[in-house]
Amino acid sequence: MSDEKIGLILGPIAQHATEVAAIASARLSGFGRKNDADQAAVDAMRRSFQSAPFSGKVVIGEGEIDEAPMLYIGEEIGAGGPRVDIAVDPLEGTKLCANDAPNAMTVVALALEGGLLHAPDMYMNKLAIGPGYPAGIIDLDLSPAENVKRLAKHKNVPVSEIRACLLDRDRHKSIIEELRSVGAGIRLIPDGDVAGVFWTTEAARSGVDIYFGSGGAPEGVLAAAAIRCAGGQMQARLMPENEQEEERARKMGRDVHAKLSLDDMAPGHVVFAASGVTHGSMFEGVHFEHGRATVDTLVWDSFTGRRSRVRSTYPQ
Repeated sequence: MSDEKIGLILGPIAQHATEVAAIASARLSGFGRKNDADQAAVDAMRRSFQSAPFSGKVVIGEGEIDEAPMLYIGEEIGAGGPRVDIAVDPLEGTKLCANDAPNAMTVVALALEGGLLHAPDMYMNKLAIGPGYPAGIIDLDLSPAENVKRLAKHKNVPVSEIRACLLDRDRHKSIIEELRSVGAGIRLIPDGDVAGVFWTTEAARSGVDIYFGSGGAPEGVLAAAAIRCAGGQMQARLMPENEQEEERARKMGRDVHAKLSLDDMAPGHVVFAASGVTHGSMFEGVHFEHGRATVDTLVWDSFTGRRSRVRSTYPQ
């Protein structure tokens, strides 16, 4: 099957899955019930996949089979067709949705079997920039200060015009201090580091040039799919916190000391889709009016090179 045909199959599957999940979770936005909102998104996304024309296997999901009743890692789903790896975050930013705070979204990445890293559920250190820069200008083994200086040089702007994004966590204090010492701007986010990496792909819209810091490894693979489609750059490294996590990574065939490239995390063509749940830097939130729900979605497809933004309306 040609790349174009695969993209034409997988693009609509990813789009529909994120849209129905966004609508389902948005109905619970602002009610303080983050688990209920997450479950609503999971249920809607799973129903969408059940009738989709593919043979899917979840490689990044809601947890192991004994932790998650639906969309668990290893679950097989779909109505038949090309064999596809599925990575999902049915509700990126559960707390954000619960509080009706900005930037909650639903996320899906689809690739042919073997096309996405099977990442263990642990921390991952991440570094990412968007498209338009020469290969190799950022490096996880360089200091944060050196990375922003390199980026500023190639963007032909002073460091003060570079804005970095990090999760607002105590573990990032030294990175924040170093970046501020060289004059870089910083956007601290309470949750949602898929979004943080994703923002670098459209810096003019989001205002974010570079992403630093540690967050979940599964979220790192989803973010890598976006970077792959956009033509950006990303590096990462697993960060096990104890011997049990190290052993788990080894059983999955992962070298916890290796610096992961984009080719390690998303080695082949991929479809990335995300829909806004609450208003934010990249999306409008779901809007309910007159018995209809309108949702703002981005679909990127490296199989065909298509990158689109869509506003869809569903009857309710």
